[in-house]
Amino acid sequence: MKDKAWFYVFLTCFFELIWVYGFNVANSWWHWVIIIGIILIDFHFLPKACENLPTGTVYAVFAGVGTIGTVLMDVFLFGESFSLGKVLFIVILIVGVIGLNIADNKEEKEAV
Repeated sequence: MKDKAWFYVFLTCFFELIWVYGFNVANSWWHWVIIIGIILIDFHFLPKACENLPTGTVYAVFAGVGTIGTVLMDVFLFGESFSLGKVLFIVILIVGVIGLNIADNKEEKEAV
């Protein structure tokens, strides 16, 4: 069941990056209709992931992937600068998300 929940986390992260990208390129009303549809799809999968995974972990992964993905899109697709500071904080986000996942798994094993 957890594998399916992680698949939902993947989907919600994927759709989040699509709508964030859409925010940067939308220039017509129908683009915004598509973006709103993608946001609704995204928020359909987010609570499904929380059914079998801790909400804090799901949200940390969702926010972390969204933040890192947005920074990388800005740099590689939209010409923003990339700095040592950005790399440092991306690494901190990744360590935090991994740490939350490890802590949740440890708590589960102790409860069993």
